[in-house]
Amino acid sequence: MELRNLITFIHVAELGSFTKAAEQLGYSQSTISFQIKQIEDELGCLLFERINHTITLTKRGHELVSYAHQIRTLTEEFKENLDEKECTGHIHLVTPDSLCDALITKNYIDFHKIYPDISIKFTTADTSVMFDMLDHNEADVIITLDSHSYHKDYVIAKEEPISMHFVASSNSKFSKVKNLSINDIINEPFILTEYGQGYRRVFDKELAKKSLEITPILEIGRTDMITSIVADSDALSFLPDFVTKELVESGKLCYLDVCDINIEIWKQLIYHKNKWISKALKTLIDYIIETNFSK
Repeated sequence: MELRNLITFIHVAELGSFTKAAEQLGYSQSTISFQIKQIEDELGCLLFERINHTITLTKRGHELVSYAHQIRTLTEEFKENLDEKECTGHIHLVTPDSLCDALITKNYIDFHKIYPDISIKFTTADTSVMFDMLDHNEADVIITLDSHSYHKDYVIAKEEPISMHFVASSNSKFSKVKNLSINDIINEPFILTEYGQGYRRVFDKELAKKSLEITPILEIGRTDMITSIVADSDALSFLPDFVTKELVESGKLCYLDVCDINIEIWKQLIYHKNKWISKALKTLIDYIIETNFSK
């Protein structure tokens, strides 16, 4: 059985489409069909059910996925062990906007100086999109800021709870008020991250439990812009402490003492259980754990 046919099979299984697999691999659709037919003939079983232009893995197809990933992993490991070059590779990392900003501005240059032959593609996305990208091997590793996620198909390389606070300008009328209720600030102007994404979604769900809702005056994924505007206005926001800590310490922002709302957010570094962990990917994962998670 040819390795390239197995790799084609993995792509078709992950993408659920001969057409998409052909586009990703740079083959014609007829080549993809021929390669899958070769595997089916060799194994003597049907791997995909084809009904009305849709394909679905058969029971045997599902079984082959696991074996195919193992074969590809072992092959890649062997090839990498033969390569005497320094750690090299191209890695696709997907994060929320706020984490992407922090990773690029604070860590990327240092990482590049240490590992110049590892290139990284940074993409931002919502949590559900991130997991879909992992499932289709479109992302190598993701970092989420959301409610705690666990699934048997994913490996959590590292995780930690994230502190969140309502924030305002240090000149805010609420800056020195103790024991605030969410009802005390619910009608104030808010600037929030985008609706339905990450910790904003968790925040809105918690408000809904109290039959409350905030209609922000501005929604934007750029947390650096949010903190800048909040620091110079009467607007409020709800953000992770790692975004606001420096501005609070410098006296530009303050944390509000809101006592009746408690939201649990987790930062999780995750990859798919079937993902081959190359030296380059392991190096990046270890670096992120070392520099972006609490000890």
